[in-house]
Amino acid sequence: MDVEQRMALVTRNTEELVTEEELRALLIEKEHPTAYIGFEPSGLVHLGWALVTSKIKDLTDAGFKVIIFWADWHAYINDKLGGDLNSIQTCARYMEDCFKALGVPEDKVEFKYASDILDNIEYWGLVIKIAKVTSLSRVKRAMTIMGRSEDEAEVDSSKVLYPLLQATDIFCMKVDLTYAGLDQRRAHMLARDAADKLGWKKPIALHTPLLPGLKGGDRMNPAAGKMSKSDPNSSINIHDTAETIAPKMKKAFCPPEKESEDVNPVLMLCKYIIFPRLGNMDISRPEKYGGDVSFSSYEELTESYFGGKLSPPDLKNGVTASLGKILEPVHEYFAKHPENYNAMQEIFANVGKLR
Repeated sequence: MDVEQRMALVTRNTEELVTEEELRALLIEKEHPTAYIGFEPSGLVHLGWALVTSKIKDLTDAGFKVIIFWADWHAYINDKLGGDLNSIQTCARYMEDCFKALGVPEDKVEFKYASDILDNIEYWGLVIKIAKVTSLSRVKRAMTIMGRSEDEAEVDSSKVLYPLLQATDIFCMKVDLTYAGLDQRRAHMLARDAADKLGWKKPIALHTPLLPGLKGGDRMNPAAGKMSKSDPNSSINIHDTAETIAPKMKKAFCPPEKESEDVNPVLMLCKYIIFPRLGNMDISRPEKYGGDVSFSSYEELTESYFGGKLSPPDLKNGVTASLGKILEPVHEYFAKHPENYNAMQEIFANVGKLR
């Protein structure tokens, strides 16, 4: 596979790459570079992880070794699961199951915990060096990566550490490329800025879009309308079946106007989940409405939809059926490996609510 083919794999279905020149140079230099993506273990996994798994596979197909990083201490700082580290680490084991169920290439990824690297004195030396070249106002602006506002830095001083730790993770693990949703951009830019000032190699930053919640996205602020487990009526988790997805999908925001395409959650599921996973989309409908129809690409689907040949209810029915197919292997996996999922259900019962 040549460099341009590898570039195409890494960049497809992404929102931003910083920078294209750096990525091309990296792929010329290294046959097997390293990438990482980090997660706070904090609750049930939603459908956005299917997009993430597809991108991880793109990266491994392009020759990357990918580290999936469980940010357990970061989740502790962010008050997840009652601030109990044991519960957070149980959630990480459940999330590892989720990745396996979604088909992550296990032989090409490494699962690693923040706990594995935070006990190294060299790690804390990096934290201090990054902090010395980063203003407090820059750190507070980056706190939005936690789903927090800048003002909340005054509530709990540990939260000021969070962006610094996230930047340090990148340099401690010596990764070439950092991957995340667009909501993590500020942390990656903080790390690149610190690298400039310290004379370190800058990490390449790769960002995929955020799936909008079923109530609809926000064109001006995608993170505000993203799919989140905190709103079960506006999200689909990977344990949902076609039967449980259907009533949510029925209420989903799905305007037929072209101008709303990038905030239409039903179409975004088609673009980023269904076509990458299935390669096509079949829609069943009565003969009086045109009969069954099949689409081989997202572009073909949107041409029909915006051309008025496919109605929103029929599109929603097709999406529901397709997601049911995609999630069948997940249900089969957890039927065989229920331990960590069951442990999470007990934790949720004890915590009382997801944070």
